[in-house]
Amino acid sequence: MADIKVLAEELVNLTVKEVNELATILKEEYGIEPAAAAVAVAAPAAAGEAAAAEKTSFDVVLKSAGQAKLQVIKAVKEAAGLSLGDAKALVDAAPKAVKEGVSKEEAEALKSALEDAGAEVEIK
Repeated sequence: MADIKVLAEELVNLTVKEVNELATILKEEYGIEPAAAAVAVAAPAAAGEAAAAEKTSFDVVLKSAGQAKLQVIKAVKEAAGLSLGDAKALVDAAPKAVKEGVSKEEAEALKSALEDAGAEVEIK
C-alpha cells in the first residue's frame, strides 16, 4: 500500500513535459491511448457534477398569506393535508415551509394553488 501512495505522489508531482513522456511510453509500449484514459477518468467526475447541479428535492415556503388569509388557510389545509387548526397555525407562523422535500412538479403545483388563493410563496 505504501508503494502505491509513493507512486500516486510521484504522478501528482509530474511536470507537463514528464506527463507527455509518460503518455508516449504508455502508447508505444503498452498500446494505451492517452485520450481514452483521460475520458475514462473524466467521465465519472462529470456525471457527479451534473447530478450535484440538478436539484431534485424542493421546499415550498409560505412567505405571507396576503390579504386573503382565510382562502390561504383553506388552500394550505387541502394541499398539506392538515387540520384546520394546524393550517391556521402554519399560516400565522409565516414564513414557514408548507411542504418539504417534494418534486419540482409538486412544488410548482402547490405554489400555483397557494398563489391562486392569494399567498406569497417561494420554492427553495
